[in-house]
Order: sequence, then structure tokens, then C-alpha cells
Amino acid sequence: MRVALLSREYPPDVYGGAGVHVEFLARELRPLLEQLTVHAWGEGSADGVRRHGAWPHLADANDALRTFSVDLSMTAAVAGCDLVHSHTWYANLAGHLAKLLYGVPHVLTSHSLEPLRPWKAEQLGGGYALSGWAERTAIEAADAVIAVSGAMREDILRCYPALDPDRVRVVHNGIDTALYRPDPATDVVRRVGLDPGRPYAVYVGRITRQKGVPHLLRAARLLPPDAQLLLCAGAPDTPEIDAEFRALFAELRSVRDGVVWLPEMLPRAEVVQLLTHARVFVCPSVYEPLGIVNLEAMACGTAVVASAVGGIPEVVDDGRTGLLVPYDPARADAFEQGVAEALGRLLADPGEAGRMGAAGRERAVREFGWDAVARRTAAVYGELVKTS
Repeated sequence: MRVALLSREYPPDVYGGAGVHVEFLARELRPLLEQLTVHAWGEGSADGVRRHGAWPHLADANDALRTFSVDLSMTAAVAGCDLVHSHTWYANLAGHLAKLLYGVPHVLTSHSLEPLRPWKAEQLGGGYALSGWAERTAIEAADAVIAVSGAMREDILRCYPALDPDRVRVVHNGIDTALYRPDPATDVVRRVGLDPGRPYAVYVGRITRQKGVPHLLRAARLLPPDAQLLLCAGAPDTPEIDAEFRALFAELRSVRDGVVWLPEMLPRAEVVQLLTHARVFVCPSVYEPLGIVNLEAMACGTAVVASAVGGIPEVVDDGRTGLLVPYDPARADAFEQGVAEALGRLLADPGEAGRMGAAGRERAVREFGWDAVARRTAAVYGELVKTS
């Protein structure tokens, strides 16, 4: 079977969970298929990966139009495949067009849903209507839709009631527990300016409305005086969210020490060390279909404090591998207070945090291996190619 994976992100250009998913899924799928080609944004082609760029004459156009030009290039390039598999709205239209043009099955993995991310109108302007149209068109016509969590499946069917529920399968995201594992070294911890003698909480993710970083910065005002906070946070969606983040960060730095911001993307090995030595990892997302980063922290043996939204409760076992905080957009103050209290509890109790971290590592190894994700995904391909 010849399969084309379509994605905006692929190493070395990975900035979110969807890119991590495609990276490891491709690695595990290759031995299971006759041929696997990855089509992603960028320039050049090598080792089964073909890059596609937006049309130069659209350089000043809305980002949605530029995305569609990449989709057209991808569609033209996948001729001869037996099946196409798209990830995120950035590539969904390419998958849909390939289905129509070549008569092949289209599998779509839904990592998030445009109707549930209204803040993207701030980023895309009128392009948000186009991204929503592309997602709806592709998802309602797809031969199979893979949801990365049970909660995500419910969201898909709620947002797109015309979709046949039998087409929607749940295949959880995975984690490579050989790459993400506790690292005893502390050189990176010291280099970034953290005091190894003081406990710290760490956030790893983009600066977006979805990830709830402003909530975390406000909650951090209430942390114990000896606690440190490390923010591995970059790639702001808009100048407005960037400015808000910088203002809140400066305000926090003015009232407490031990607050470190690393805006650059770090090598994976460095992130692993920073996760390993954190007393607790924090995920304050207001919307999260699953949250691979929570799995990454758990695999490093670190307790997690996260918002109880989307698929996060399917990953973080409340009271066993971490603590979940209810989120109500109408009660942001209560959410921030809850995040501060949960972080404070674990920062002050290394025994409890250690037990949760060990349980998280065991759960990540047992239930979320990428080899199992690839086998379940390949099984979906096999069903569709046999019946197409």
C-alpha cells in the first residue's frame, strides 16, 4: 500500500503536537507499508519527505489563501498513491482534493477543530472563515476520521452532525518513552538560570489563547516564595497575544524572582532534562484534544497539573499521575486560583510529586506507545483500501 501523509509540520519544523504526532507516526508506519511519503511545508525533498511552499505571488495574501496554494501543490504531488492521510486544516483540503481527483480514500486525523478555536479570527481575520470551510468540507467527506481522544470524537460529532459516526475512530496520540525518559544530568537546568536547590514548575508550549499561558502567569503570582517557574514558550500566534504575554511576564518578574522565559525552540534532549528535574509540569490549556506534551512530561517521570478540558483527563489520571483543575471560561479567576493551589501543593510536597511522576512514567510506557498507534492507524488504512 502506498500512502501519502499530508501535514504542515515535519522535522525540523515542528512547533506543536500535530507535528510531533506526524513525526513519530511516520517513523512507525514505514515498516508496515509498501511506501510512505510525507508531504509537508518547506523547501526541498529527501528520504521520503517532499516539501511544498506557498505560491510566491501570494506572499502578502491572507494566510488561509497561502495555505490553499500549498494544498494544491500537495494534491498534484500525491498522484499514484493508494490512500492519503491529512493532519490539521492546513493539509485537510489537499487530502479532500486528492480523494476527488484520484478516487482514493482520504483519512483525516483531527488534532483540533476550527469551530472550537474562535480566537483564531484574531490571527487569520477573514481567513478563519476559510479555514473552517476547508475543515468542514474535508471532514464531512472523509472516508475515515481519526480522533486523538474520546473527548475529541464527541467534539467532532457535535460540531459536524452530518458526519456518519461510524466513520470516526479513536486512536490516541502516543509517546516515545525511549526518547522521553528521566535524564539525571543537570547541566541544562543550570545553564538556563534555574537554581537546582529550589523546586520549579515548567510550561512547554506555544504562546496562544488555546494554551492558556496568560492564566498561568496570573496564577504564578500566588506560588510559594521559594518556587521557580520556567516558561519554554515561543511562536506567538499574533502580535497582540505576544504583547499580552510580555506584559504579564514583566509584571510577574517585578514581584518575584526565579521566573525564567526561554522563547527559542530547544533541542529535544534539553527539553527532556528540563522536564525531568521539574517538580511539576503545568498545562493550563483552555482547549486541548489530548495534549502530547502532558505525555512527554509523564514519560520523564514528572507530575502534571493540567486543566480538565478535552482529552486531558484521558491522559492525566487525577490524583494518581497529577492534578486536574476544572476550567470555566466564565470563572477565570477561580481557574487561576485552582492552578496556583494545585501547583503549590506539589511544589511543597516532593514525596507526593515523586509518586505521581513515577505513576505517570509507568502509564505512559504501558498505554501510549507509538508502535501501537501505528498499528491501529494502518488497520484503518487496510479496511478502506480493501473496500475502495
